[in-house]
Amino acid sequence: MPVTAGENPAEQRIWQSQPPFYELATAVIESPSGIEVLARRESVEQNPNYFLTPPLSTTQSSETAPVKQWTAVTSFPNPYAGLPIPTHQLLHYKRADGVDLTADLYLPAGYDKSKGPLPTLMEAYPAEFKTRAAASQVTGSPYEFVVFGWYSPVFFTATGYAVLANAAIPIIGEGNAEPNDTYTDQLVAGAKAAIDAGAATGAVDPRRVGVMGHSYGAFMTANLLAHCDFFRAGIARSGAYNRSLTPFGFQNEERTYWQAPEVYFKMSPFSFADKIKTPILLIHGEADNNTGTFPIQSERFYDALKGEGATVRFVLLPLEAHGYQGRESVLHMLWEMENWLDKYVKPEQPVAHSH
Repeated sequence: MPVTAGENPAEQRIWQSQPPFYELATAVIESPSGIEVLARRESVEQNPNYFLTPPLSTTQSSETAPVKQWTAVTSFPNPYAGLPIPTHQLLHYKRADGVDLTADLYLPAGYDKSKGPLPTLMEAYPAEFKTRAAASQVTGSPYEFVVFGWYSPVFFTATGYAVLANAAIPIIGEGNAEPNDTYTDQLVAGAKAAIDAGAATGAVDPRRVGVMGHSYGAFMTANLLAHCDFFRAGIARSGAYNRSLTPFGFQNEERTYWQAPEVYFKMSPFSFADKIKTPILLIHGEADNNTGTFPIQSERFYDALKGEGATVRFVLLPLEAHGYQGRESVLHMLWEMENWLDKYVKPEQPVAHSH
């Protein structure tokens, strides 16, 4: 809003997303009639489209503007029309140290809790923070439309799994402490909190949980299998496993290998290949162009695991970079993942590992 010279600008909320919709402002348009907001709107049942609010004056906010007066700008059809869509619930829970966390719980369409808890796939991507408050910020919304991307674990609700997606795994280092100094402890605590929160809903079977991640999430997956026994199996895609191969830092770690060699060693699942007894599926693009995750990371990690007698499978996708694009590659990836989960996670009783 314009501010007259000499005046203190007044804070005023002119637009806010309202249930049952999840809305994102993509543009703010000022006109003689007031302010219009171009918003991307979706709900659990409506796929995303763009809408324009009626002019909002300084005395009227979007909260009082009738929804029926919004003007549709696009009319993209539902890409999943006719398909059973999983239900979605945003979980709020605490880590053992009191940090507030969230995760998206997806359940198969038509799932009835009276049938008992489900085998579960957990997916996450850790992030570093300098304060507990920043780490506790809520991301996501219970009103989002379910989207299936090539990277998504939500596919597996169609084969009978509960999916804990986007599980918050904050790695916090307040004051003079660096987040990665206590990476492993916080990683394990975050995973346990997510599993416990899912189990509390009655839909997640804590005895049958698999964990997966891509890139830094793959690094997380391998570390979890090395440092806890919460999971039946792991799926690690396009990850880095030996931090001495990224000696000048990674993610938000600014210290070099020579400045903090103990951190690099302790954070590398390669260092604990002899401790990993849980079945792990490694998938990597043959032409990975991300400098931190060249294919040699998976190749050498596979060799170490195999040499130590681990249950491991390594899949190299021809011509694929860090993100997979070929239809054949994505379908094969999903086939590999489904076979791995059905063999090691879904059965009521653990499967004896073959070496």
